[in-house]
Amino acid sequence: MDVVTAVHAEYADYLPSAWESLRRQHHPHWTWRIQIDGPAEAIRATLAACGATDDGRVEIAAHGTREGPAVARNIALGACTAPLIQNLDADDELEPEALGALSGALAAHPDAGFAAGHARDLHPDGSLHVTPLAIPAGPLVRGALAVAWKAALPERTLPPIHPAGVMWRRTLLFTLGGWAALRGVEDTATLLAGSALATGVLLDLPTLRYRRHGAQHSRRNEKFSGGGASICSSGSALRCFSPARPGRATNRGDGPAVGSEVGVVLCRG
Repeated sequence: MDVVTAVHAEYADYLPSAWESLRRQHHPHWTWRIQIDGPAEAIRATLAACGATDDGRVEIAAHGTREGPAVARNIALGACTAPLIQNLDADDELEPEALGALSGALAAHPDAGFAAGHARDLHPDGSLHVTPLAIPAGPLVRGALAVAWKAALPERTLPPIHPAGVMWRRTLLFTLGGWAALRGVEDTATLLAGSALATGVLLDLPTLRYRRHGAQHSRRNEKFSGGGASICSSGSALRCFSPARPGRATNRGDGPAVGSEVGVVLCRG
């Protein structure tokens, strides 16, 4: 499988921890594809210092300009050849069982397009905070994530599955056109789109350690130059609405109607 990490220079110091989490994997057959977004010198030096560059499973590439995580991941995706793609943000870590458990779930559910576990928050003091799953573990019918999210509003503003630790079938990611071209919520939007097109699998097992720190882009409250909030901080809500065209909704019996009205909150923190 291919593990994709987009990284910019400000997050270089987190890479050794991400690297160690890969070395601890019970499933050893992976390629780590690191795509450097912007200046590369500090990142290459950090990877050399921690020994990652000495491992033949590590591939490092750079495109020279600062384009954001979605573009960087999609550049890396173009080089991926494995049938399974695991996202790993530069400042996060994978639990030791993650790759084996997620790939095993997809093997057991050949029709599923993605698999995920739940995330544990990794705090600066090293402590791990467990958040119970918002929906039951098991197979996920098409569209189930958007429906579950809408049903939880307004009390819960976070998506029912953490979007940063998803394992994808490469074919589904290519069908989606890669990660969505959105600012700060590219992984959330991609997960919802993937859920609309394919069934998934949710494991009652922690697979991701989501690092909490002050520089997280997902915790910023900003605006695009054209106006409109782009990212909301934890606990606030930014409503996005996808209207259905009359008569266009379809339901093939395997999930909620595709194209039906679903209000969601694109927020991660």
